[in-house]
Amino acid sequence: MRWGRKIVVGLDVGTTKTCAVVAEPVEEGRVRVLGVGAAPSRGLRRGEIVDVEETVTSIADAIDEAERTSDTEIHSVFASITGEHIETCNARGVVPIETDSNEITQSDIDRAIEAAQAMARSIDREILHALPADFVVDGVNDIRDPRGLCGRRLEVLVHLVTGGLLAAQNLVKCINKAGFEVEDIVFQPVAAGQAALTSTDKQVGVILIDVGGGTTDFAVFSDASPRFSGVLGLGGDDITRDISKVLRIPRSKAEEIKVTHGHAMPAHVKDDETFTLPGTLDTKPHDASARLLAEIIEARYREILQIAKDAIERSECGHLIGSGVVLTGGTCLLKGSRDLARSVFNNMSTRLGRPLEITGSVEQIESPMYATGVGLALYGAEFRESNEIVRHTDNVFRSVQGLAKRVKAWIRQRAKIASL
Repeated sequence: MRWGRKIVVGLDVGTTKTCAVVAEPVEEGRVRVLGVGAAPSRGLRRGEIVDVEETVTSIADAIDEAERTSDTEIHSVFASITGEHIETCNARGVVPIETDSNEITQSDIDRAIEAAQAMARSIDREILHALPADFVVDGVNDIRDPRGLCGRRLEVLVHLVTGGLLAAQNLVKCINKAGFEVEDIVFQPVAAGQAALTSTDKQVGVILIDVGGGTTDFAVFSDASPRFSGVLGLGGDDITRDISKVLRIPRSKAEEIKVTHGHAMPAHVKDDETFTLPGTLDTKPHDASARLLAEIIEARYREILQIAKDAIERSECGHLIGSGVVLTGGTCLLKGSRDLARSVFNNMSTRLGRPLEITGSVEQIESPMYATGVGLALYGAEFRESNEIVRHTDNVFRSVQGLAKRVKAWIRQRAKIASL
């Protein structure tokens, strides 16, 4: 083991795969990947934990492999969270500037963000992120960082992400039970955006869609901040389930056929193209239509993307999109994913979101399915100075002080992106 190394670990606990990425910061906004561990996820359904022991085993297996491949001992992680318990909204907070000099300080920003959070506070919900999108000082808007300005009234627009308290506590409990601390919990598309989006993407406006096994997470970024986000209780597992039902084959075989022979655009599959279906107790292996398989995949995949698009349009964030669509998650590796997304999103520029700003063992993780894990490591490297370790003690999941520190770091990041 290499002792004394400053490492950061991203732990992506997904419905079908648990992944741990070990990295070390090399410069601002970049990390060197030291090792990766992955294990099949057991005990989760649509992003939420339904079996503690199975989940603990998956986490332990993934981190054990990450320790071996990185030759590093792991003590703490930055973990992703998703699930239909996640709720998001935009809120405004307004406070007067009460100092004699009228100069805006960090404490004024903290008060404004605290005021914005008031609408989301609940005994059964946890505020995961309070991400400032815009500041207004005495009616002047589009201010990136108001600190040092003089004014009498400060207003902030905040994108709030909240999670079910019990769901968050279950995640922390499982990671703790596996033997590791949780430094922070990050909403999945926020983490994926750290790895898969460029500064230009975030500045000019982009849609990120992470199609996982049990859920699909999406977010709209503009002016360096998330402006809208959400979670759908649909994902790649639903496509597999459809294949299993229509072709009458076991789900494990359906997943294998989906990955090996699947295509998201039936028009791109030849009419006479076939693949071999496995035999059952009363049937022999036989050829099946690849076009039919593509039609099954396309129907569900298109539905998932269309629901995300409809939600974004209802949010009135569509006009913010200047860069296009970025797809992450294992499902987007299906052939034709880019073309399908382009057709759903009215021919917007579309690309697969592979991890950026990394060096080291990149050959292991140059895939959209690792965007969240790498993004968690990048997030951890950038925000560690501003975070406090999360401990589940007397139902206090995260301190207000820790949230305030993350807000400061997010403001610094927005100012840096805006200056590029």
